[in-house]
Amino acid sequence: MPSILVVCTANQFRSPLAAGLLRKELAALYDAGEWYINSAGTWTENGRPLPGITRQLARQLGLEGIEYQVTHSVNRELLGAADLIIVMEANHKEALCFEFPEAASRIFMLTEIAEEKTYDIPDPASSDTNADEVVKELVRLITSGLPNIVQTARSLSKQRYL
Repeated sequence: MPSILVVCTANQFRSPLAAGLLRKELAALYDAGEWYINSAGTWTENGRPLPGITRQLARQLGLEGIEYQVTHSVNRELLGAADLIIVMEANHKEALCFEFPEAASRIFMLTEIAEEKTYDIPDPASSDTNADEVVKELVRLITSGLPNIVQTARSLSKQRYL
């Protein structure tokens, strides 16, 4: 079963929404039971509820279960369980590769894997970017990049368990 971990800074907006979008898209196009999708944050506390704006946007997108999700801090166990690790910013990738070099070959920026370009998906909590614009970009990248995401996750999963 391929597994994907989606990482952002606080695990309160981008990564839980991206993970929810991945679950939804995979359920529509592939055998959803074949996949394990999780999310975490590089600078967060475990167990914090998601903000109201995240829960509201998740409902609008038809993402189930996010209203009960709480934050998770990225750690060696979560990274070790993931075949593919998707991050939102270059600094996430750099920090994780430095702190967890054993996971470096499995860490990709969302933009890198979805459209073979590297640019950051801004955090609406720490930038002037509107939350709706970030959601539109997440939807666009995950929808268009899903074949690459699936192929990469399956390939990495096979490599790890052969």
